[in-house]
Amino acid sequence: MAFELPPLPYAYDALEPTISKETMTVHHDKHHKAYTDKLNEGVAADPKLAGKSIEEILATASTQPPLIRNNGGGFWNHDFFWKSMKQGGGQPSGKLAAAIDTYGGLDKLKEDFNAKGVGQFGSGWVWLIADTGGTLKVTSTPNQDNPLMDVAADKGTPLLGNDVWEHAYYLTYKNDRAAYLKAWWHVVDWEAVGGRYEAVA
Repeated sequence: MAFELPPLPYAYDALEPTISKETMTVHHDKHHKAYTDKLNEGVAADPKLAGKSIEEILATASTQPPLIRNNGGGFWNHDFFWKSMKQGGGQPSGKLAAAIDTYGGLDKLKEDFNAKGVGQFGSGWVWLIADTGGTLKVTSTPNQDNPLMDVAADKGTPLLGNDVWEHAYYLTYKNDRAAYLKAWWHVVDWEAVGGRYEAVA
């Protein structure tokens, strides 16, 4: 198969109580696996996609059928999501901390990020991205779209992303997306986010 389901980088219960073991198990083993399997179905049906990386595929999302666009996005987004979290995520430092200060500070960043997440109609994602100059921006995308896609209203390098589909939080937070977004900051891996920023800035 072209793409394999990446394993979680930690145990299923590693992010409790922010994200429950049950949520993580269903989210990874069912949802992420389904995106992976369906992406492979689409790639197998189109010889032009053979050997392409997921980033190359996403860059041409506007030319892809829904099967590829939706499941390719779901495949990439979830792998990025898992790698953006750890228990006791720390604080921003270095160049990233300086960029956040320029943005208006961490409290403002969290406020804007949470507001964008709550305001995303239906299912989707909220992102912290950087442009080629290192300027930070908070944005959101519907469904499984992301800022790497040529269809994105705001394109850039994703530094951090949170899944605001109900399957990401419903078992613990029910329909309270705002509570989930607020709690989620406890498990943001700022070291990983900072490394992504270092590669851009």
